[in-house]
Amino acid sequence: MQLSGTTAIVTGSAVGVGRATALMLAQRGANVVVNYSRSESDAKETVAEVEKLGARALLVQADVSNDNEVRSMVQQTVDTFGAVHVLVNNAGTTVFVPFQNLEGLSGEDWDKILNVNLKGPFFCSRAVAEPMRKTGSGAIVNIASVAGIRSVGSSIAYAASKAGLINMTIALARVLAPDIRVGAVAPGTVLLPENWSASDAQHLIETTPLKRNGSPQDVSDAVLFILGADYFTGDTIIVDGGRHIRT
Repeated sequence: MQLSGTTAIVTGSAVGVGRATALMLAQRGANVVVNYSRSESDAKETVAEVEKLGARALLVQADVSNDNEVRSMVQQTVDTFGAVHVLVNNAGTTVFVPFQNLEGLSGEDWDKILNVNLKGPFFCSRAVAEPMRKTGSGAIVNIASVAGIRSVGSSIAYAASKAGLINMTIALARVLAPDIRVGAVAPGTVLLPENWSASDAQHLIETTPLKRNGSPQDVSDAVLFILGADYFTGDTIIVDGGRHIRT
């Protein structure tokens, strides 16, 4: 896919991987829809940076776990730019509960995580399917996590939600082909948790074959690969510096 002149929705693009992805798309000439739920000031900064790169931007507040708000976001996108070619399902949430603390993970935690991390990408993908088909082609990239592959991370609910997203990537790739390709990126640790110590961070580096922590740009590079690989669909790229292959 040639990105120049296309229109892309990036959910949760106020900061981090979402912002890096929005800027990557803008650098390549795409119109960018910057979506946020609560971080309005950060989202406006992303819009400003997109526009500095010479791209057009649309700022949309929408909770991806709310189907009506998602459909409104997609309609605003079509009304503004005339089409949707790319969707990056990046918005996500978690809670930090050690896996062994089974009683520490509430039903409300499960609902929040699954609503945003799993139902949200489904709602967004469903909403863009028809507008994408009208363009003749499209691409959806889901930001998953190695947590969904190795059952690690911030909580059991988070790991399960990302495993579900990887599975859903396969299902959507089947039903949306051949017009729309669907892939996923599974990052390792990109932004260190606030409660991590210096020794935690050092241990991460020492146990990563490439001997460094990941960055949002590392993830956006993988997104770019999927968007440009026209014979790629239904699979997940792991971006964790090789930690999943360590002995």
